[in-house]
Amino acid sequence: MYHSKDLHNWQHIGHALIDQDQIDLTGLNTAMGAWAPCLSYCEQTKKFYLVFSVVYNIQGQHFDLDNYMVESDSVTGRWSKATYINSSGFDPSLFHDDDGRKWIVNLVWENRDGYEHPGYITLQEWDDSAKKLLGRPTIISRGGTDRGCIEAPHLYKRNGYYYLMTAEGGTGYGHAVVLSRATSIDGPYEADPQRVVLTSQPYDFNERGIDDAYKFHFYNPGSALQKSGHGSLVETQNGELYIAHLCARPFVPDLRCMLGRETAIQKCYETEDGWIRLASGGVLTQLETQAPEHARDVIQQTNHSKNTEFDSAILPVEFQTYRIAASESWLSTDEQLGLGLKGQGSLFTPRDKSLVARRLQSFDCEVTTKMSFEPERTRQSAGLVAYYSAINFYYLRVYNSDSLGGKTLGIMVSDLGEKKELKDARVRLADNQEVYLELW
Repeated sequence: MYHSKDLHNWQHIGHALIDQDQIDLTGLNTAMGAWAPCLSYCEQTKKFYLVFSVVYNIQGQHFDLDNYMVESDSVTGRWSKATYINSSGFDPSLFHDDDGRKWIVNLVWENRDGYEHPGYITLQEWDDSAKKLLGRPTIISRGGTDRGCIEAPHLYKRNGYYYLMTAEGGTGYGHAVVLSRATSIDGPYEADPQRVVLTSQPYDFNERGIDDAYKFHFYNPGSALQKSGHGSLVETQNGELYIAHLCARPFVPDLRCMLGRETAIQKCYETEDGWIRLASGGVLTQLETQAPEHARDVIQQTNHSKNTEFDSAILPVEFQTYRIAASESWLSTDEQLGLGLKGQGSLFTPRDKSLVARRLQSFDCEVTTKMSFEPERTRQSAGLVAYYSAINFYYLRVYNSDSLGGKTLGIMVSDLGEKKELKDARVRLADNQEVYLELW
């Protein structure tokens, strides 16, 4: 969870899913797990709600998943155990209508050959007291454009209209935010005459029924941000409109995105006929946008420099563990010794691994740590890893080498699951020698 009063300075204030008794993600591959969390607040119940998908498999174009909800009286408080919603498709969101009724919207994943993947967006009422869906789902959209791959639905109510905001064009280089609206919550929804609200690829294309979410052929070298889409509408206390959306900044020419999916924000305005448009003009997302009026005099530059001693009884909020909760069985923090880890699985495993990590927030960074480790067997190693996924990482490790006669510092690389050991870069270490590890 991140908090801001000016949409520029953001503070990491906590996590909603911290225990396996809330939701169990053990054994899921890096690309699986919790997808598309959607946070909302209800004035009537005075509660925060977080709905999300847990995706177990995407092989065979099947998408095995469950959708869940957790709730809390405070965004920084203890969140509930997960309540099951449905399993029809990912990207659920919860809409709180002003009459007190609640509605779940999510895509339905169509797994049959010859149909669009994803399929369509459905609406179904949620009984918050009984914690279950009511009635049958209603199809409310098959897309506001012909880009295909409709997903990420969110509902908003403004000026007598229900607005359906979706992502279309796939999660890659054809990604876009699309609006439709209706006078009744169950439709019919009319498409935005502009087609898309924001995107990195303004070319109007038709790829319905084409099973390609990445769409590398739509890379737009004229756009500062790529893969822009999957947006959420925000209105400030002064009535200014913004859309927070996903994006990426790939390296050219291989188009790999080292920082993964990032979140950007674009200032918007509402036209006289009630549609949302970018304040910058056109539909291309920008690297910079105008700050809210109330915040322009208080914006500060963020200092990302940080030194962590791991001297508290709990991990600092910016650090996370992989698929398993921090537990005394494998993790410890100490005022004198710092962070202690007991080894489990390798970096390749989808099961238990002793990994404590934080997100990279910049292309240019330096990470340094001091480590004490005495490997006793060849399968043991410890170190510092630049970790993108279980098949993509750079691992600066201390391990036991037979050929060098003992404790050794070396580099292991995984590129799409292909392991390489850079043997020419190895250094023999003395026993009981502390080492400083650094990546930049």
